[in-house]
Amino acid sequence: MAEAEEELVDYEEEEAAPEGAADASKAPGEAVKKGYVGIHATGFKDFLLKPEILRAIVDCGFEHPSEVQHECIPQAILGMDVICQAKSGMGKTAVFVISLLQQLEVSSNEVGALVMCHTRELAYQIHHEFERFSAYQPDVVVMVVYGGVNVAEQKAALKAKPPHIVVGTPGRIKALVKDKDLSLKSVRHFVLDECDKMLEMLDMRADIQEIFKQTPHDKQVMMFSATLSKEIRPVCKKFMNEPMEIYVDDEAKLTLHGLVQHYIKLEEREKNRKLTDLLDALDFNQVVIFVKSAQRAGQLNKLLIECNFPSICMHGHPMTQDERLSRYKAFKEGHKRILVATDLVGRGIDIERVNIVVNYDMPEGADSYLHRVGRAGRFGTKGLAITFVASEEDTATLNKVQERFEVDIKELPETIDTATYMPS
Repeated sequence: MAEAEEELVDYEEEEAAPEGAADASKAPGEAVKKGYVGIHATGFKDFLLKPEILRAIVDCGFEHPSEVQHECIPQAILGMDVICQAKSGMGKTAVFVISLLQQLEVSSNEVGALVMCHTRELAYQIHHEFERFSAYQPDVVVMVVYGGVNVAEQKAALKAKPPHIVVGTPGRIKALVKDKDLSLKSVRHFVLDECDKMLEMLDMRADIQEIFKQTPHDKQVMMFSATLSKEIRPVCKKFMNEPMEIYVDDEAKLTLHGLVQHYIKLEEREKNRKLTDLLDALDFNQVVIFVKSAQRAGQLNKLLIECNFPSICMHGHPMTQDERLSRYKAFKEGHKRILVATDLVGRGIDIERVNIVVNYDMPEGADSYLHRVGRAGRFGTKGLAITFVASEEDTATLNKVQERFEVDIKELPETIDTATYMPS
């Protein structure tokens, strides 16, 4: 297989959560540091949400807020600026979706909330979450915009049915604003999801700053991420006014509870055989297999299909946006049980049935590892992550992961108890 460079997509899930009793009434600017906490009886009703939102929450199967929801939502619905870092799968998306729907004024046909993220897949998914949670608010219009789609069609849609909430990627939003097809003069809420990725890339940061200047000075700003370095936090704060800072778990402990992690030492040529043996031996709902290039994704997917495994693949090149989204939906809806993907899928993509992640190729760094394995064991549920180690570089990366996240990843045993990684 060729060694071309490419990246993968990620899954971000927010279902019913492990609950944590915590004091959400922190002063502005006060950082909240929490660990993983036990059960509490407080439900979403305590947030005094609109009945239409509560009905949708029940339909989505949420019973209790996760810790990050418990900390953030009461302040977010009061319009406070928020910076939130919480590990993958803790329901960050629901925080801003619920708080925006709670505060939104739909009396005028103007954009009241703008949500931006760094990939089309994540934009598509956030739009889907808005649709789920606004199921009983028929007057709320949400639109998603991103590149790779005919801009004239998006312009026509904006004119035909003006949205109250726009979700999208910075490049396309900037173009629509510049052409005066999208007015941001009434925006009251400005949200960045996976903000570290967006603000670390200087060209994307410049686009965001330009868009930010087109919005009113007086507005709520919220930023969310699973990994937020100390260097990027001051950059976030430049957009904000005395934000409440919430860091659920210290960075060093950003591991995922309920997730069993193992590695396998092997030669590159042994990977295919070991992978098919694992897929035969393990019980799983759905599996994501991460590789380092689009070419490898295509070849491995072809091999698995030839071996009669229900596999599908997703990568950036040369796959069209429509094709990527249709494959994403096929996997999310359970029509395929195995997804071979590049790091394009590493962040934000939310598929609740995934309970096993295989790093067929070692990720480039510790952050990528965290985002990949976060696809399994969502919201504290059980999951299994297996990483193939085939070189000295792979070993060095695995050691960095263990040091940074203070986790001891052991070699995969001959037999593994299904109960340790399958939900009961």
